[in-house]
Formats: sequence, structure tokens, C-alpha cells
Amino acid sequence: MNQSKPRVIKDYDKLDPSIQEKIKLVYPTGFSEYLIYYFDKDGKNVSALPFETDDKYYLIRMTLSEAERIIEDDDDYDDDGFLKDHVREEYEDKYQIGRASCRERV
Repeated sequence: MNQSKPRVIKDYDKLDPSIQEKIKLVYPTGFSEYLIYYFDKDGKNVSALPFETDDKYYLIRMTLSEAERIIEDDDDYDDDGFLKDHVREEYEDKYQIGRASCRERV
């Protein structure tokens, strides 16, 4: 993580749809195994999904069960929890991002 970037802590459903789509490219197999755990300013143990763009570092708040539910409820993912190929291709073309460059951002 680049320390000079602003850190944004947000809920997944409050993110701009374009950020959600980019997150799907970075995490095509779902979110649950990539959650990180930390203590917030009040000392509470919380979990979040890390995501970095060119100008911001995001911590997307979600519990393990929320991470699993988001994928289950999202039509962009198949029944096994994988991003559908045609969706991945559409988003890669839309954002001109290849699979390798998405992986580097995590």
C-alpha cells in the first residue's frame, strides 16, 4: 500500500458502480478469502476487503458472511462464485484493464 494515498473506508453497496466493477476484476473468485482483519479507532475488530486504485486505497467493510452473500446475490458471478467470462471481458474492455494488471493492484 502506498502510504501517500488517501485511505477510504466504505461499505460495498455505497461504492460507485465503476469501483465495484473494478473490484470484481481484481477478485474474480469472490471476496471472502481476501478479507483482512484489523482494529478500528474504537478498538473493535473489523474485516474489510482491500482495493487500490491509482489515487486511493480502499478498505471495503464487510464481514465474511456479507462477502459470501454479495457474491451469491450478484448476477455477474456464476453459481460457483466465479466472475462470468463474458462479464470479465466486458469490464476489461470497459476499463482497458487486463487480468495481470488487476492482480498487481491487490
